[in-house]
Amino acid sequence: MTDKATQGSALSDPKEFINFVNRETNKILEMFSASGGDDIFRQFTQSWSELATRSMEDPTVWIRAITEYQQAQFNLWRNLLSGNTSETPVAHPAPGDRRFQSEEWSKSPIYDYIKQSYLLTSKMLTDMAASAHLSPSEQKKLDFYTKQYVDAFSPTNFALTNPEVLQQALETKGQSLVDGLRNLLGDIEKGRISMTDEEAFELGKNLATTEGAVIFENDLFQLIHYKPKTEQVYERPTLIVPPSINKFYILDLQPHNSFVSYCLEQGQNVFLVSWVNPTHDQSSLSWDDYVGDGVLKAIEVTKAASGSDKLNLVAWCVGGTLLATALAVLANRKDTSVACSTFLTTLTDFADPGDLCVFIDEYQVKRLEDKVNNEGVLHGRELATSFNMLRSNDLIWSYVVNNYLKGQTPPPFDILYWNSDSTNLPATMYTFYLNKMYLENKLVEPNALEICGEPIDLGKIKMPCYFLSTIEDHIAPWKGTFKATETFGSNIEFVLGASGHVAGVINPASKNRRNYWVKGEQGQGAEHWLETAQREEGSWWTNWSEWLRRRSGKKVDAPTQYGSDEFKPIEPAPGRYVSRRLD
Repeated sequence: MTDKATQGSALSDPKEFINFVNRETNKILEMFSASGGDDIFRQFTQSWSELATRSMEDPTVWIRAITEYQQAQFNLWRNLLSGNTSETPVAHPAPGDRRFQSEEWSKSPIYDYIKQSYLLTSKMLTDMAASAHLSPSEQKKLDFYTKQYVDAFSPTNFALTNPEVLQQALETKGQSLVDGLRNLLGDIEKGRISMTDEEAFELGKNLATTEGAVIFENDLFQLIHYKPKTEQVYERPTLIVPPSINKFYILDLQPHNSFVSYCLEQGQNVFLVSWVNPTHDQSSLSWDDYVGDGVLKAIEVTKAASGSDKLNLVAWCVGGTLLATALAVLANRKDTSVACSTFLTTLTDFADPGDLCVFIDEYQVKRLEDKVNNEGVLHGRELATSFNMLRSNDLIWSYVVNNYLKGQTPPPFDILYWNSDSTNLPATMYTFYLNKMYLENKLVEPNALEICGEPIDLGKIKMPCYFLSTIEDHIAPWKGTFKATETFGSNIEFVLGASGHVAGVINPASKNRRNYWVKGEQGQGAEHWLETAQREEGSWWTNWSEWLRRRSGKKVDAPTQYGSDEFKPIEPAPGRYVSRRLD
């Protein structure tokens, strides 16, 4: 840690100040490299080397782009020399780009020049990449890694080229830089960038506080039964299957935005799966295990504990993919336990996996497969880094600037706390998921997979289904999730919400924010559905609750105890499994 003498004299010596800033910037770059930055630079260099080689056959695109860039730079220099950089800018930040909002970027001709020069250079690189005319998969990778590269080298990310950072350092007599270094050292020790004040939250205290009890557990999951909030409940219980990639409490954050609490308020008798955070010793857990000993076992226990022969299910993301597989198994077994199912931002057809496709090809999957098989698990932090890279300016670089260069502590934010609470995935399950879903897209091929001894055919799923997707989802693109309307054998209520993969789902009805689309015409593709859909204001939660109510049976007296005589309380919710954080 930095001693008090250094803190008090951070700006007393200009030479020492420059050295201090350089050391801090190098530390940031080292951390970025350790968290996946090397792969960005390697992929960028490789992609652009291939592009340059191909472009030698027809260099006209390059010549035109470089000529336009040189002309724009000339105009920028002319404006700088005449003092008109702000009055007649040659480059503007894109809509939604918040990096250059501070007036310091426009007041100083030097920093205004740095800003515009960077924007010109990044535009030239992205335009040249977009004109590569590669195969769709290679084009997406080139576009993605070019964007990562230009985002990483934004002048906002370096102390000496960010006027906001220098101004704050002057105003605090260097204390902001000292605080930033302390934040950086703390994050290096944790192995991740802090996105929120992690000391502000504690599971069971101010997150995941909905009253309930664990009534069953095995090596894969704990089953939580929540205390009803109404005197009567619907006779068919609701079983929630969260994704195994993240922890369940995204659905039970705080009372005002808890989906679980909302379900209870609507008179549902709620049970929820809390997946284990697997260790290296559990590397052999398979997709079959997650379906058989996970989803199907949870269905069995929920039925027994509630005394109902039918139940309704809700699943999210990969939890939904597991549920779809389980429903196909039940269909083969003529088991009609499930009355209806809800799928939240769930892919069952992986032909277009969205932005994640840049990480998924045979070469990258083989490398990753070797790595996870050797280590036994896919480490949660690696998965989190991949997701964060999809929105690097918002989820990586903004925190680098604020935490390390400005020395600020990020404010408390429950969703970002959950986002940092990573989970591992067992090697066997994860490599199956990558290969059979993303690479080979076998789930939508009738009888191409055999799970729990049953051939999988999604066309045999006959119960009513509700599919909620979100229009800005970069993990499960809505046009990909829409394909379930063509492969399932059931009547599907498709609903499209505003926002993205997480914020679009966690949209409390009490706040009545955003909007959603319903009742589009199916059978002619996703675009036609949206063109014919009705826009409704507010949260999709109310629409879903009404849809579920009609399929939940009659009202009965709410249970007065958790579980049943067979499945008694083991411990209070949220339970041990969700509380285990990665080292």
